[in-house]
Amino acid sequence: MTTSQKHRDFVAEPMGDKSVGTLAGIGDVLGRKLEDKGFDKAYVVLGQFLVLKKDEDLFREWLKDTCGANAKQSRDCYGCLKEWCDAFL
Repeated sequence: MTTSQKHRDFVAEPMGDKSVGTLAGIGDVLGRKLEDKGFDKAYVVLGQFLVLKKDEDLFREWLKDTCGANAKQSRDCYGCLKEWCDAFL
């Protein structure tokens, strides 16, 4: 699977205080929807990812239900968070 530059940039360093829009698969529209629901930072979405025990199906379904992410967007976001966790946790 090839990854986007956005994905590579995100997983290349600690998360810190990055906005939710820095996650692969999350653009301006989905980012605003997530922010409106309290998921304003990438680490808050990471928290949900971890609560769901890094389960791909559960996380992607949650992302679809929460902000309307399509299959590619949810797959990209999942892959980004999974790779970040593999590198930093």
